[in-house]
Amino acid sequence: MALIRWQSGRELDSIQSDINRLFGTFFDSHTAQERAQRRWVPAVDLVEEDDRYVLSADVPGVDEKDVTVEVKDNVLSISGERTSEHEESRDGYARVERASGSFRRTLRLPEGTDPAAIEASIEQGVLEVSIPKPAQAGPHKVAIKAPAGESA
Repeated sequence: MALIRWQSGRELDSIQSDINRLFGTFFDSHTAQERAQRRWVPAVDLVEEDDRYVLSADVPGVDEKDVTVEVKDNVLSISGERTSEHEESRDGYARVERASGSFRRTLRLPEGTDPAAIEASIEQGVLEVSIPKPAQAGPHKVAIKAPAGESA
């Protein structure tokens, strides 16, 4: 038989969580203004493939015209804004809690990356940025010269 130590704090947290789920965030310590000021930052994945890097960012609800992808000083920046569709009805009590606001994510690119070759697209709420890998300098054979005045 295993004994488990009782921790009153854990149960209180569980009860608080249940109350918040039932009544929304009415009992939260955050005010409505503090919740409205919270920033939304999309999740980003970066995958290395043989000939390119692929950056995927979750941007559901963001229109293509509200996203900017740019390169400056070898730094890729993704910025944009998701507008709030805040809706709250008191009588029938409907509530929308989607995070919104502006965001900016940056990524330092490898030296030699060609900014003109970078491509971006949005499909089904996912921004995909394709970054071709820079050409790697291969080995270069250096010819050995005979000392001056000697002929071969």
